Amino acid sequence: MSATIHQQKLTELFTFTFDHVPAFVVQAPGRVNLIGEHTDYNDGFVLPAAINYSTSIAVSARSDRELHIVAQDFGSQKVVISLDETMQQDAEAPWSDYARGVVQELKKRNYRLAGGNFLISGNVPAGAGLSSSASLEVAFVRALTELSDERIDPTDAALVGQAAENNFVGCNCGIMDQLISARGQASGALLIDCQDLSTRTISIPTDWEILIVHSGVKRGLVESEYNTRRVQCETAAAFFGQKTLRRVSLEQLLSAEGKLDELSFRRARHVLTENDRTLLAAEALSSGDMSTLARVMAESHVSMRDDFSITTPAIDSLVKILQDAGAGQAGARMTGGGFGGCVVAIAPATVIPQLMAAVEERYQVETGCVPRLIPAKASKGAFAA
Repeated sequence: MSATIHQQKLTELFTFTFDHVPAFVVQAPGRVNLIGEHTDYNDGFVLPAAINYSTSIAVSARSDRELHIVAQDFGSQKVVISLDETMQQDAEAPWSDYARGVVQELKKRNYRLAGGNFLISGNVPAGAGLSSSASLEVAFVRALTELSDERIDPTDAALVGQAAENNFVGCNCGIMDQLISARGQASGALLIDCQDLSTRTISIPTDWEILIVHSGVKRGLVESEYNTRRVQCETAAAFFGQKTLRRVSLEQLLSAEGKLDELSFRRARHVLTENDRTLLAAEALSSGDMSTLARVMAESHVSMRDDFSITTPAIDSLVKILQDAGAGQAGARMTGGGFGGCVVAIAPATVIPQLMAAVEERYQVETGCVPRLIPAKASKGAFAA
């Protein structure tokens, strides 16, 4: 469904639900991370692209201090949130916790906010590691601030979304997902330095395309394992007297092998080598150097599998199928937090069909899992219309 058709449908649904047309619609994209996994909360480098799958919210004003929110994709479930009450988690509508967390964080920052009606709908595949939650958070930040006519910088919007997930939802995520949703560029990926939040657009060659493949493996234990990995990285950094691994060099780490416990050593080795790979990948992407890009993406996957222990056997098989089919003309690796979800591949457009054919021919036979092919394009970040 095109963005225009989706917006028209959303407007029709809003009108049916609230008996008047929306004042505006906001949209925030999901993302796929080309490389740089679990580096963001270590103040490292990441290379994500916003994608043409998004969360949209149709909005109108109310005269009271209430938010009436309907989630179209959750059976049109409705919640009512008072802006003047303390936010509490809702076990019966857990999707609304992202909205509640955003309200809490905006209030902390002294945004005055205003009551409104909201209809939420999206097509970011949930549980796939494509950041449907960050997309929702950033979209809701934009919806609330547009409604109260309070402008917010895209990076600040991303920080609000991240804080909502950290402080209210309870997942200790880094900044990458929200920042790419807020600041994405249609022309390419974004190299983000998570230490100072600076960004640089890395153009994707015009004849290259992105293919995301959902493994059919539902992501399990993501939040608890994610938080565990973060603690393990902080433990490794503390060994060197640092707050994050960004301030530890690979040489320092390697010299400490045998002194630092093995698990912390392997977790840190992944992060530090992944930072180097991400910088190499950015240069390779900008210059159209597929040989280097394919190599560092393959090395990234091995590191996630062996040092960070976040892949699964089915995911490993899927990556190998894509690498075999690409024959050096495609980069492929697991993407997202791990423990299931998606694999990302990038290749010249002429190579994409053979990747898709290989997945369809081999993957289910070899693993018993049913894949979902998700062609994707780099897209712009959150906006209101």
